[in-house]
Amino acid sequence: MILPLVISLALAAAPAKTFPYPTKSTTLKNGLTVVRVPFDSPGLLSFYAVVRVGSRNEVEPGHTGFAHFFEHMMFRGTKRFPGGERGAVLSKLGFNGNAFTTDDVTVYLSNGPSTGLETLIDLEADRFLHLDYGEPAFQTEAQAVAGEYQKSASNPSLKIEEVTLGTAFTKHPYQHTTIGLYADILEMPKRFEYSKTFFSRWYTPDNTVLVFAGDFDDAKLMALVEKHYGPWTGKAAKIVVPVEPPQTAPREAKLSWPSPTLPRLGMAWHSPAASPKTMDAAIQQVLSAYLVGPTSPLHRSLVLEQQVVERLHGFYDHHRDPCFFGIDARLKAEVHREVAGKAILAAIAELSAGKVDSKRLDDIKSNLKYSVVMDLETPSQVAEALAWHIGVFGTTDAIDSLYANIGKVSAKDLTAFARKFLVDGNRTTMNFTVEVTP
Repeated sequence: MILPLVISLALAAAPAKTFPYPTKSTTLKNGLTVVRVPFDSPGLLSFYAVVRVGSRNEVEPGHTGFAHFFEHMMFRGTKRFPGGERGAVLSKLGFNGNAFTTDDVTVYLSNGPSTGLETLIDLEADRFLHLDYGEPAFQTEAQAVAGEYQKSASNPSLKIEEVTLGTAFTKHPYQHTTIGLYADILEMPKRFEYSKTFFSRWYTPDNTVLVFAGDFDDAKLMALVEKHYGPWTGKAAKIVVPVEPPQTAPREAKLSWPSPTLPRLGMAWHSPAASPKTMDAAIQQVLSAYLVGPTSPLHRSLVLEQQVVERLHGFYDHHRDPCFFGIDARLKAEVHREVAGKAILAAIAELSAGKVDSKRLDDIKSNLKYSVVMDLETPSQVAEALAWHIGVFGTTDAIDSLYANIGKVSAKDLTAFARKFLVDGNRTTMNFTVEVTP
């Protein structure tokens, strides 16, 4: 009877995991990491390739936006499958694919039938090992990116982000948006030779993680990966990412918009990076929901009772380097700017004074964990969640470690964070105004 008791005590002491599915991870000799999640989805699988390169890597003047631009070039083909042949082959098999770039990672994805696994791995490995494009194709894609910028710039969100980042940051590459500065985008047609350097610098096996989720035979999958990705060579470049100096005085970013829309008020404070070795990411994720989430007094007052704000939300995202923690209020009218600003600062002052609703804090932590699990219902959701967290945190158990830390966040943690970071001298305020009546 003693042995079962010991076993039960050991199980009780084991930390509960948030990610609900068994996961296998293997690193090939060339440094490529392959993460697999067998998932009950008969006949379906999802594939995500994570390259740990984003706008944070764009340290050379005049080359902003290149991580995003190169995402486009990765669809330009190889000698075996030139132009759009790769896409046509996968589409015929039933796959749909896409890609996206963030400040920290570039991700390529495909979803489709597990019967196409061998072809999928063959074609994906081919473009990572043998990407091939000429200068005409490069020029065409450069024009496409310029058009993408112009389209995005017609929406105030891009310009608000652009001006806010440019004001809040003075050294770190986070000072520009992922799509890049327009002046640099216009110069991209001249960067053909540089694009080859970019490819060899960052598209390397040790800088890439493959994530598979769905219906597959693990031994067969790994044999295919070893066959097609095994010959891949190269090491990621070593660069010095400029460190952002401490902000010591409040800053203000201003933007006036010529078309009818709603005015906005944003506040951003420099904050620590998302590291698996600290509690900083967990604290900020909880704090965002606590301060401005739908259960917060601030939301109830500004959005529901006074109705001076149409939308209130936090714009914290996990980042590999120190970035910022922010709050954004979409005002119903310009006259409400002062009321909203004072209310936000008052809520922060209350938090800094140690006034924390412990019951609401516990509910938020529970809701965050419940929400992430509920969003893991398909192979694509599973693969994307793993891919993004692995890309930012750099560990295959990133989801479990993050949500374990979220469970540990205390009222004292929120107060300490507010006292240290949510201070006037560390704040950048964005005042977005409208030149015409909405």
